[in-house]
Amino acid sequence: MDYIEQTALFLIAIVANWFSALAGGGAGLIQLPILIFMGLPFPLALATHKVATVALGVGATARHLREHHLDRRILLLIVVAGVPGVIAGALFILDVPARQAEIALGLLTLSLALYSWFKPQLGLHKDGRNRSKAGFAVGALVLLLIGFANGALSAGSGLFVTLWLVYWFGLDYKTAVAQTLVAVGLGWNGSGALTMSAMAEVQWSWIPALVAGSLVGGYLGAHSSIQAGNLTIKRLYELVTLIVGLKLLLGPL
Repeated sequence: MDYIEQTALFLIAIVANWFSALAGGGAGLIQLPILIFMGLPFPLALATHKVATVALGVGATARHLREHHLDRRILLLIVVAGVPGVIAGALFILDVPARQAEIALGLLTLSLALYSWFKPQLGLHKDGRNRSKAGFAVGALVLLLIGFANGALSAGSGLFVTLWLVYWFGLDYKTAVAQTLVAVGLGWNGSGALTMSAMAEVQWSWIPALVAGSLVGGYLGAHSSIQAGNLTIKRLYELVTLIVGLKLLLGPL
């Protein structure tokens, strides 16, 4: 691959991961289709994307740690509950046609956009709830299911985590995005990348440019998220979920 293509991959990764870090998910919407367009078959593109997106979590974590607004209990719950689902999903998708799953996930993703839009006050203010043992148990079960979707498909599953944290635990959008980026970006994407790279091929020659772009994009997106208000993040979240949902329903263009 020449320098022009490496530069293109770097810039693509910056844009994709900036949007993902700001909205709480959706890097696969931009990055994965472009990897396929550049010549990689779907399994190879998915495995390569999974490995590269770990850097999104690293870049976002580096910025969010400076703000001291991460909730360790929530982070631990997301990782512990979701990682087994991520591994199971990654193993599952290697042997199963993904189109029907994409359609189902697309419909669910569209429902996220509509739900948030028709709940104008949702996620604008913190309202801590469901912090009992039963509340954490229900939260963990749903995160396990979302983790499975994250492992099987790489198109916006972090968006489900963000809204679940807002809806179930009463986080505002800014805080929910921070938890999602750190726990999903590092814990889920890391486990998914390890599983995928062990079971499928990875285009390693593309990884340095993608990782560098993911680091930069993740950091810049996290910084933008911190500077933005909850209403701005909420509207961007709704836009990204709408686009991701439509893209999943339409399939490869």
